[in-house]
Amino acid sequence: MRVLRSALDKLAFDRVIEALAERAATPLGRERAAAVTPTASDEAIELAFERTDEVLRGDDLSLGGVEDVRPLVERVREGSVLDGREILAIAYTMDSAATVRRAIAQGDRPRLRELAEAMSSFDGVLRLVREQLDTQGEVRDDATPKLREIRRRLQPLRGRIRERLAQLLAQHSQHVQDPIVTLRRDRYVIPIKASAQARVPGIVVDTSDSGQTVFLEPAPVVPMNNELVLLEFEERDEVRRILIALGQRVAFEPGLEPTLVALSELDLALASARLARDWNLTRPELADGLPVHLPDARHPLVEDCVANDVLLAGTDGGERLMVVTGPNAGGKTVLLKTLGLAVVMAHAGLFVAAGGRSGREGRPRRVRLPRIGTLLTDIGDEQSIEASLSTYAAHLTNLRRIVDTAGPDTLVLIDELGSGTDPDEGAALSQAILEVLVERGALGLVTTHLAPLKVFASRTSGVRNAAMRFDVDDLAPTFELAIGQPGRSYALAIARRIGLDERLLQRAETLLGPEGARLERLLETLERQREALQRELDEARTSGERALAEAALLRGQIERLREREAELLSEAAEKADALLRDTLQRATQLRRTAREAPDQRGKALEAIQALRRETRQQARASANVGAEDGGGRREERASRQRSGTAPARDPIRPGAQVRVASYGAEGPVLEVRGDTVVVQLGLLKVEVARREVTPRKTEVPERKRGGGAGPGVPAATGFPRELNVRGERVEGAIEAIRDYLREAHALKLESVRILHGKGTGALRDAVRQYLRDEKLVARFEDAVPFEGGHGVTVAYLRT
Repeated sequence: MRVLRSALDKLAFDRVIEALAERAATPLGRERAAAVTPTASDEAIELAFERTDEVLRGDDLSLGGVEDVRPLVERVREGSVLDGREILAIAYTMDSAATVRRAIAQGDRPRLRELAEAMSSFDGVLRLVREQLDTQGEVRDDATPKLREIRRRLQPLRGRIRERLAQLLAQHSQHVQDPIVTLRRDRYVIPIKASAQARVPGIVVDTSDSGQTVFLEPAPVVPMNNELVLLEFEERDEVRRILIALGQRVAFEPGLEPTLVALSELDLALASARLARDWNLTRPELADGLPVHLPDARHPLVEDCVANDVLLAGTDGGERLMVVTGPNAGGKTVLLKTLGLAVVMAHAGLFVAAGGRSGREGRPRRVRLPRIGTLLTDIGDEQSIEASLSTYAAHLTNLRRIVDTAGPDTLVLIDELGSGTDPDEGAALSQAILEVLVERGALGLVTTHLAPLKVFASRTSGVRNAAMRFDVDDLAPTFELAIGQPGRSYALAIARRIGLDERLLQRAETLLGPEGARLERLLETLERQREALQRELDEARTSGERALAEAALLRGQIERLREREAELLSEAAEKADALLRDTLQRATQLRRTAREAPDQRGKALEAIQALRRETRQQARASANVGAEDGGGRREERASRQRSGTAPARDPIRPGAQVRVASYGAEGPVLEVRGDTVVVQLGLLKVEVARREVTPRKTEVPERKRGGGAGPGVPAATGFPRELNVRGERVEGAIEAIRDYLREAHALKLESVRILHGKGTGALRDAVRQYLRDEKLVARFEDAVPFEGGHGVTVAYLRT
């Protein structure tokens, strides 16, 4: 988009860029943010939108540790030597980039992943830096074998020098000024009184400020000091060689420059997302031919700005030019700058201050803008003494450029069109300019006070009237935009409201003339009608929202009734399960009595027959109730089946009894996973191909939580053939097994299964030790592999 620097200044775009740069985390990002302009290409704009969107949708990314290391890299390339801390600064930036790269790679954000792929991992160079530098930037002793050897010799040599000097201090104690060993000019010396200098053989290296003390290098220490100096020279040269090589290694790393570029782009995306979050900005749709659709548009730099809908037609026809009228200080200029700033921000790849939410569900409103080739503005007073331009002449200069350049891909923003000169001539010239803009199909928003332009807008196709509202009672603007009607200046109304002499007002109306008075009355009538229509619309919206709320309330009540129905059915099923268990227990007790007490057998058999009759009667009563309550639902299901809407039941489904050919066993289906099926074969769950499974005619009913006797319940007695003691303590498990075996033996069962699990084997060993001593048990063994193996013990009872 082509736009003059002066136009950007009038729209305060630089303040937006400052706010964007403040939200960048690194110097690289701040520099990149400062370079953002509305001249980006279409591809760059869309890419910026998508990156910002992905940042807002995903987890936060941290760029801590990233610095602008380009000056350091440039110094190395110019031949300078970096110290260890400077090399660490480059390494820390590399390490932070690698961390960010890994964090982005873990998510599903393709545009950010493109940036991550442009970064390098720097594993090799970072490993080298860690091997040769410590955390303070000092070269490690083991950075190279040569340095390790030099420093291995240095420390003992320093120790020998100190020991020898300590001996000399003791030997010449009467001549020593202070009994200390110190360094002067990188050589170890001792402080000797100046008067006794000749009594201690050696070389004077330095003297004190007072001249009372000389720092003497004793003759016996001179050769050792010389050796120390030579070693320190070697150490210095080796450290310098290491720093040169390491600095060049990090500075000339091939992936460093593209990584820094990618980090700056990533920081810009993060800053754009923070700006969008802080200012409540929205991503716009930006494409050729779209209309200007800015719902709830507001100026992001104006505190508590009143939001307004700004609407202009697209290239497919309609009203592409809006003439906004209204009182002074009513918000016309802010509205014009709001549109201009939104267009500029969108063409710079930034979200815009528009797009509130609508409806009860708060759906976001779409923000749409056309691609603009040129932004043309005439805003404010550009009077120039140096250029000998008056205010009106400056306006005419801008208007000439607008007329010469305007076209279908231009946006024209003109503030106070026709002001600064004779109203009649200004209105005539302004209308001619607007006619040219309409003819060329330009988009535009124009503010004015001229009444003829209001009439022109109401009569001309492609031009729309709009007005900024004003509260006459409070003598204050509301800053609300009313589209579709011209605005009033309110000069006479305000004057009458504040108590200006009525004679003056009547004289003003006379001078205004009949046409002007009629226009003002017409505008006043239109405004009252619009306010009445707005009240009716608000009432209709309120009624609609109330109806939607009541519908939602009814839906909630229906859902609660359905949930209650499900609860009642569940309770009925639990009661049925309890009744079934009770019946089975009573039947078991009666059969036990029949076996163990022959004299009571007749009564027991009669009681069993009575129990059967009672069970049949209860079953018929439940069936009748179910038929009454569920008839409607069964009819509904039947209707759906007749109409073809009810889905066909899959014979291989959870709960169905199937045979697995490869295992030669049968069991219930637990889960269907596409082309595979999970089947329970005894205690073993197997996953087999669907083609290996054959459905059986009978089904295993789904076990309900807390009820049912389990898969090991014999149909005849209801006594379970399996006891589960997994997770029990040994004492409790043995007690349960003792009672279980006695009842099973009384029922004359041949064998039972005890499920103890594998675990550490402690419970299994305890169970089997008990079974060895139990007289009712003839023998025991492991279950077959597909029915539990070592986790189950099968006990065979004595007859």
